[in-house]
Amino acid sequence: MVEDRWRWTDAWIFVSLVIASGAGRHRRAASSRRPEGVRLADVLSTADHLNQSIPERHDVEMAVRRLVGAGLVSVTDGWFRITPDGEHLWRTRPNAGLATTVDAVQSALSRRHTPGDAEWHLEEADHAAAVQEYVVRSIPAPRRSPENHARRD
Repeated sequence: MVEDRWRWTDAWIFVSLVIASGAGRHRRAASSRRPEGVRLADVLSTADHLNQSIPERHDVEMAVRRLVGAGLVSVTDGWFRITPDGEHLWRTRPNAGLATTVDAVQSALSRRHTPGDAEWHLEEADHAAAVQEYVVRSIPAPRRSPENHARRD
């Protein structure tokens, strides 16, 4: 049974997906984005940047189930996409600074949509693999000193 109210984590995951997919860029047409969508590691990375924490598996699973069920997000073969209804919600939300965007989206969700309850499951191993991918990607490459490079004249 699904709760009838949107949670803050639902909005957090939605905003993370929007930003990770590039749909949040000002005036960027849907045709200019990657049609396949984004992977879970990208969503987790953006969520971490927004809230300084990586969403737990259960939070991601519940948010995606509610967002997919409401017709705002789709997931196919591990690729997350914003639907036209989701993009409309994003484009017509009250404008807010980045610090309050999740709160503004949660309010917009509450006013305009009812949470759904789609059949979608996130396995623990898939979540762990996405977290690991994000962590490995975020480790900065070691700096190379000029002395270690051959001189080019």
